[in-house]
Amino acid sequence: MADPTDTRDTGPRPGTPLWGYLAVVTTIGFTVLVVSQLRLDATEVAVFVRSPMFWMLAVLIVLGELRPVVLSSSMTVGGTYPSTMFTFAALLQYGLPVAALLQAVAIVVNGVVTRKACHRVMFNIAQVTLACGAAELVLGLFGDLPVFGGSGLPDGSDLLMIGLAGLGYFTVRALLVSGAVALHERRSITRVIRTTIGHQSLVYAGMLGLAPLVVVVMNHSPALVPLFLAPMVAVYFTAMMSVRRDHQAMHDGLTGLPNRKMLVLSTEEALAEARDGERVGLFLLDLDRFKEINDTLGHPVGDRLLQTVAHRLTHSVRPGDMVARLGGDEFAVLLPSVRDAAAAREVAARLRVAITEPVRLEGMSFDLDASFGIAIYPDHAPDFEMLLQRSDVAMYLAKEGRTGVEIYAADKDRNSPERLTLLGDLRRAIDRSELRLHYQPKLDLAGGQVRGVEALVRWRHPERGMIPPDEFVPMAEQSYLMRHLTGYVIDAALEQAAHWWHTGLHEQISVNVSARDLLDSALSDQLGAGLARYRLPPKAIQLEVTERILMTDQAYTAEAVSALASLGVPLALDDFGTGYSSLVRLQRLPVAEVKIDSSFVRRIAESKDDERIVRSIVDLVRSLGLRSVAEGVESDEVARRLKAMGCDLGQGWLFAEPMSAADATVWLREHRALSTHDLSLLRRRSVLDAQRA
Repeated sequence: MADPTDTRDTGPRPGTPLWGYLAVVTTIGFTVLVVSQLRLDATEVAVFVRSPMFWMLAVLIVLGELRPVVLSSSMTVGGTYPSTMFTFAALLQYGLPVAALLQAVAIVVNGVVTRKACHRVMFNIAQVTLACGAAELVLGLFGDLPVFGGSGLPDGSDLLMIGLAGLGYFTVRALLVSGAVALHERRSITRVIRTTIGHQSLVYAGMLGLAPLVVVVMNHSPALVPLFLAPMVAVYFTAMMSVRRDHQAMHDGLTGLPNRKMLVLSTEEALAEARDGERVGLFLLDLDRFKEINDTLGHPVGDRLLQTVAHRLTHSVRPGDMVARLGGDEFAVLLPSVRDAAAAREVAARLRVAITEPVRLEGMSFDLDASFGIAIYPDHAPDFEMLLQRSDVAMYLAKEGRTGVEIYAADKDRNSPERLTLLGDLRRAIDRSELRLHYQPKLDLAGGQVRGVEALVRWRHPERGMIPPDEFVPMAEQSYLMRHLTGYVIDAALEQAAHWWHTGLHEQISVNVSARDLLDSALSDQLGAGLARYRLPPKAIQLEVTERILMTDQAYTAEAVSALASLGVPLALDDFGTGYSSLVRLQRLPVAEVKIDSSFVRRIAESKDDERIVRSIVDLVRSLGLRSVAEGVESDEVARRLKAMGCDLGQGWLFAEPMSAADATVWLREHRALSTHDLSLLRRRSVLDAQRA
């Protein structure tokens, strides 16, 4: 039952605190081992070699070092080896030189069998040697060494001496190993000791307590010593079954990673240990397009992909960080200690790079990606549940924006108390018809005539004043309110269009709708009913959608889009140039107009690159037989360049700012009566008025 998150075989970088700690302990331990061997003389060695009891004990120590007794799958330090009992017996019988040498040989055998890294083998030899040395120091306070090397045997009067020696042995081992684990996983040594001392002390007490009995049996009936293996085997298998049950309850069956239950416990421990100024990070990540792979190639391939992702994550996190699988293709990463949000983002970026490496399975290559959401304690949340919820919010922001990694931001959280309150106010504003439409004209760049207006929604909150559209519209898009908001705006635009058309102002009104609205069959029904009710032609209204709709395959097959085309309502593509789509795909949608994003238009007089981009879009739009509209026209120079390029229409503060319905009506009537020369003068006056404002 190997732990996939075990990174102890990864060597520490030279110069780090862990590297220095291991170097110091190893140096001291091997020094003690070498010095102790110098105490042996040839006569003693010859006696040991000829003694069957010595070889029996040596074999038992080696066998006891092969498999540890593990009582909990969540223990940080690991299990306790049965060799402890026989090594301590060798210490009582033969002294430090023999006990340390036999244990060192057993650790080397264990390292070869289990393929442990060299630095771990050397550290284990050193810390066991130092523990034996501490026990011998305690024994030396009570008499000659070795204590029971002669004819004497332990009895009741030796219990205090043996108990103190065992305590010294256990204390040194526990402190040395806990120190290494604390540095490796960047945890406090207090926390490591507290989480492991209970299990470790019980097992050590039992094994060290049996060591004097081994000495007694060795001196009376050496052939009976192997019988001590029977209770040890029973303890081992009982512990193994307990650990297996514990592991199943705390780990994911497919990947072997910790599950949600273990993540909760580990996060709560980390939060409890965090001192003032310390931060804990929690990542939530979801694989992009995994469902497509799973549905196409089957669950076995999907399972192997998940196992590959789990392996990559566990080998890319820092020591001490925890990777957990929450279910499906959703994983979590716990950072028990992190400097700040920027450091957490660096870790997430490294994990994302590891995931995006191509995977080859079944003769095919898969390109994976993932979206990461990050929440930090105490900056974003005070407990686990809130951390998980807010990292989930950040993850979906990363998925929606295709940014890969996002840190939680309260102003983007649709579930934050402030946003929920604002959402409720918006719903009431829609119900009470408190929203207003302002209208900004689009003008022909060649002749100056008005070619329609764009409806822009405005909201004056009774307490907060004017709320910008970029604050409440995205919030509505992420909630159930978007359909209500779109319906309200379309009704208001149709009502205004009816007022204009029936009084001689035949101006087309453009209304912005989201991609989700466009694909909703209710939209065409609402438009059809509204056009009939107000006795308007379909061309009186135009729908504007962002360029992102071209990336949605549903747009080309949805019945709602076909219904709009049959109805005769034209479409315009807004903010073109900010996405990754191709103009060729425009031919597959009933689009009549393409609006070039203002971020390019504003800079065409200063940036050659932006001028080339705009010119290319204008040329391509013209070649497709569509109308081009430049947004954000704010100077005569920009208007002149756009006209020279052949751009059809312009919209921006150079011509007019967004106006209320009443002001727009007056402006439109005045504008229709002006000559081309007067239009030029009016444009300049609008610029001067805007500058003074």
